[in-house]
Amino acid sequence: MPNNTDEKNTATTLPWFGIPRLLPFLKPYLPEMAVMVFLGSMVSFVDSMIPLFNRYALNNFVAKGTVKGIGYFALVYAVTLLVKLVMDFTSAFMCGDIEMSVDRDLRNAAFNHLQELSFSYFNQNNVGYIHARVMSDTGKIGMMCAWRMMDIVWNGSYIIFVLVVMLTVNVRLAMYIIALIPIAILLVIYFQKHLIVLNRKIRELNSTITGNFNEGITGAKAIKTLVVEDKIQEDFMEDTEKYRKSAVHATHFSAMFTASVTMLSSCALALVLWRGGKITMEGVMEIGTLSVFLSYALGILEPIQNIIVTLSELIAVQVNVERFTRLLNQESDVADSPEVIEKYGDTFNPKKENWEDLVGDVEFKDVSFHYPDGTEYVLEHFNLKVPQGSNVAIVGETGAGKSTLVNLVCRFYEPTMGQVLIDGKDARERSQLWLHSNIGYVLQTPHLFSGTVRDNLKYGNPSATDDEIWKALKLVSADTIVERMDKGLDSDVGEGGDMLSTGEKQLLSFARAILADPRILVLDEATSSIDTVTEKAIQDAISVVIKGRTSFMIAHRLSTVVDADFILVVKDGKIIERGTHKELMKNIGGYYHQLFSRQFEEMEVRAAL
Repeated sequence: MPNNTDEKNTATTLPWFGIPRLLPFLKPYLPEMAVMVFLGSMVSFVDSMIPLFNRYALNNFVAKGTVKGIGYFALVYAVTLLVKLVMDFTSAFMCGDIEMSVDRDLRNAAFNHLQELSFSYFNQNNVGYIHARVMSDTGKIGMMCAWRMMDIVWNGSYIIFVLVVMLTVNVRLAMYIIALIPIAILLVIYFQKHLIVLNRKIRELNSTITGNFNEGITGAKAIKTLVVEDKIQEDFMEDTEKYRKSAVHATHFSAMFTASVTMLSSCALALVLWRGGKITMEGVMEIGTLSVFLSYALGILEPIQNIIVTLSELIAVQVNVERFTRLLNQESDVADSPEVIEKYGDTFNPKKENWEDLVGDVEFKDVSFHYPDGTEYVLEHFNLKVPQGSNVAIVGETGAGKSTLVNLVCRFYEPTMGQVLIDGKDARERSQLWLHSNIGYVLQTPHLFSGTVRDNLKYGNPSATDDEIWKALKLVSADTIVERMDKGLDSDVGEGGDMLSTGEKQLLSFARAILADPRILVLDEATSSIDTVTEKAIQDAISVVIKGRTSFMIAHRLSTVVDADFILVVKDGKIIERGTHKELMKNIGGYYHQLFSRQFEEMEVRAAL
């Protein structure tokens, strides 16, 4: 499983270090959040005034044994409750809107940033790990910015209002409650570090489980054919058990936190009841005032506990904030310079009016390269000129590293040293989008997006007409596939194209690349999943399509590259031979000669059988 490169041990980081990174996402909603905070404060103010209504009723109606003026009192009381209801509804509505809006913006930003990261990031971070950031972490942050903020505002302002009234009524009794607050703060500080560490571990385990779940679904066929259901289940259950133990540990620790504060609150309440009862019996304080004080003393316990619980949740959300901000701060190994972006635009805001036409000349100029997660050079001081319209074949055994050159041409990776020139100009002096828009790439493992055949092919050219689509399909002998489907171009290909065979998906992806009319064409073992009859048709189509285009053909079947302008032979990640087919075959005993001879013998055996 890939390592998660942006996960760092931050157990000792200061709380909320990632909050400034969130401010741009909160700025559009600051006015709405200010109104939300105001309404929350007003609701808490009204709630703090309710016991005063009870005091008035006790002193003026119950104690005096009269109902004079009770109608006016009831009207004011009803209006107050109605206003509170309206403010409650409005603040809750605004909380929901802010939560969903912030969540949407964070997810969009995370997804867009992922589109700009290079291949190395996805090679080093598993799907579950990335998925947890875009979906789970952003949701928790959105909730923090809305509901958790409202919880803090309401409970905090309620405590303040109540304490003000209590201090006005009786300072000595109020001090019992006030003494509780610094003790609770000390408990928060003590428990904070431990809760951050525990919740970080839980989030890491959750990412692992999500990744394993994803592999269990996408690899269902391999799991069944290998009969390893018990092994997969055992691994999954082991991870979920680790998650359970960590979650239970965190829950126990949080429960200890809450129980400790509750115990302090109960002790303080007992003292208040004892002292308040004594004062009332001595006639120093009226029964109505004691009732108000007791209501406040009882009512203030829940907000204090709620604040503590909310603070615990905010401490947990700190982990989500850290993870999300690390994703946004992750820099791509391949990035356009500010000068290039200024002239050509970026991935989502291209300035196509400044794009030059791409001819197709490619040159490797003293290129040395090693992968970001490695130290051994795959290429060292490599030089190669590929004139426009040339057909370059890259051959070698499976796993030899044939895709390295293509990855550099397509600028999926940057050369460690040297330059890759496109039309005589360093590829880094033009935008990635400009280059990628002029490259057609047929992957060894084809991928189709969920939707119809037409939708998938139009990814190659959004403005393509149906006639142009059928022309591209016929060129690669894929028209018969679509004609057999129930709805033709409107047929659904399923998730990832799973309603089609691998060969059919490869033919459609080939047609998609052709539809883009690229100046550089990359065929990554494009015929590896196609039968021999279809392969012959594809080879005939390729010979037509590559005319006038610079093409790079990664091939395992050497019979498909004999007509290439020159061939690069790769072994153990390094280019060991180069030349035309005839030149390489003259080197009796050479690596290419051995590969070709072995495959030719295998073909003869299969033909004989």
